[in-house]
Amino acid sequence: MSTQPVPAIRFSGVSRLFGEMKAVDNLNLDILDGEFFTLLGPSGSGKTTTLRLVAGFDQPTSGSIQLFGQEVAGLPPYERDVTTVFQDYALFPHMTVGENVGYGLMIRKVPKPEREKRVAEMLELVRLPGLAERKPSQLSGGQRQRVALARALITKPRVLLLDEPLGALDLKLRQQMQVELKGIQEQVGITFIYVTHDQEEALTMSDRVAVFNLGRVEQVGSPAEIYEHPNTAFVAGFVGTSNLISGELANTITGSPQAFSIRPEKIRMCSPGDPVGAEACAAEGKIIDVAYLGVMTRYLVELADGSTLTVVEQNLATTSMDVMAAQGRPVQLIWQREHNRPIGEG
Repeated sequence: MSTQPVPAIRFSGVSRLFGEMKAVDNLNLDILDGEFFTLLGPSGSGKTTTLRLVAGFDQPTSGSIQLFGQEVAGLPPYERDVTTVFQDYALFPHMTVGENVGYGLMIRKVPKPEREKRVAEMLELVRLPGLAERKPSQLSGGQRQRVALARALITKPRVLLLDEPLGALDLKLRQQMQVELKGIQEQVGITFIYVTHDQEEALTMSDRVAVFNLGRVEQVGSPAEIYEHPNTAFVAGFVGTSNLISGELANTITGSPQAFSIRPEKIRMCSPGDPVGAEACAAEGKIIDVAYLGVMTRYLVELADGSTLTVVEQNLATTSMDVMAAQGRPVQLIWQREHNRPIGEG
């Protein structure tokens, strides 16, 4: 009989209360060994508190937290085989890059030759070879982030915790670092638990994502599952843009009042009166707003009942002048029924 591997982290009935407020509310979650696992949610949703509970910077009010099968609730941070990378890097400004990276080994009294060898290996891993003698003030934001990552990884923790580590970087550098972080995680093979409110980061890097809302996990799944099959209205609205349709409008379109979501990129804009196939849904309206975004254009279409649907189209053959001229135009929106995602009450 096959046995399930022990998860890297297991939360069982974990809650963290601050007075009457439940920052984390009865969390049950397994994070597997070697996963890049992301805790995604808006500010105040409980994701950072959850990370702090793993790190030992905070303790649960109730419930159990296991690290590779060992109960760690109540243990201080230094007795847990985890390391945290923070958004502000927390580098020592008076130390060189090499001294910063090797600090954890120095504390553990690793001999200097071995330390220097490991530091060189880590700087190679994070693509900063030859920068060991520089000070943090001589580095860019992206380079300082890499130094913080190397310092965290050099002690070979079993779990690496990352608290919005790319938040201070500009968009282009952030996107570049997303690819690099995922590559490094695959190379070192340890569990990464990543906290972010940025849905693109979560979808780009993660093996699985837990979407947090008001201290609870609304859904856990792969990026594709979370995006294509949201379980709740919150997930549909928070992860990407989604049109939520319910009540009388849902009944008119599908013949059922069951609420559903439809992603803007699944909808085609056609001329009013164009034929609608048996497997398609349709709604007529008027374009009331146009936003030209370079790669694509976002249209806001008002339907007869006053509700609005968002539609996005790639700018394959259109220019900004073309799309702006579309404002006020009557259109028929058509999409395949299979793209409708039923939404629960969550």
